[in-house]
Amino acid sequence: MSEIENSENNVIQKEPNFIAKTFFWMFLGLLATGIVSVYTYSSGLLQNAVFGEMFAVVSIVEIVVVLLFSFLFRKLPPAVVGILYFIYAILNGFGLSVIFATFELESIYMLFFAAAATFGIFAFIGYKTKIDLTKIGHILLGVLFVGIILSVVNLFMGSSMMTIALSWLILIIFFGITAYDMQRIKKWSQTPELHAEKLHIYAAMEIYLDFINIFIKLLAIFGKRK
Repeated sequence: MSEIENSENNVIQKEPNFIAKTFFWMFLGLLATGIVSVYTYSSGLLQNAVFGEMFAVVSIVEIVVVLLFSFLFRKLPPAVVGILYFIYAILNGFGLSVIFATFELESIYMLFFAAAATFGIFAFIGYKTKIDLTKIGHILLGVLFVGIILSVVNLFMGSSMMTIALSWLILIIFFGITAYDMQRIKKWSQTPELHAEKLHIYAAMEIYLDFINIFIKLLAIFGKRK
């Protein structure tokens, strides 16, 4: 058998394993976030944190963890990358506990499954499409950055119409980014030299963030408030 055939066989064998690992780590991250979020709200820790400095501290630590994960990913050992991923998922769960105080429980559950369904659809599109989404992905990331800036500005303006419009815009952007990220993950899975032991954790963080943002924006638009 030729070297090319051997290489192709390796790609076929590695691809499902890599993608399965990525989604498994994504699931573990979401599970950690969900458990911490429910516990924070049900234990009363959320109420105490709102009137203290804990939320500000958690937000700062969360940003630091993301920066370490993003910029030092290549230099850090796999175990440290995995720990940082779970630290972020846990801290994010603490912050997301606010949704239980803001929205009806039934609305949260329904929109969580709606987020899972829409995320799955666009991830599948990104995996199956033959269109190169690289340029589109870069454009979407640029528009997302502008949308985030406008969202911060709108905090001071307090326009409800702009809030709804920006929520829809960012939601649609994350649909596209999900497809773009899934296509990138597929390419990584087909490039044997990129198969570092920790790459699937980085990929899991990418789609974890996509899912969380889709869920949050669906809540903002359709969530039934208390």
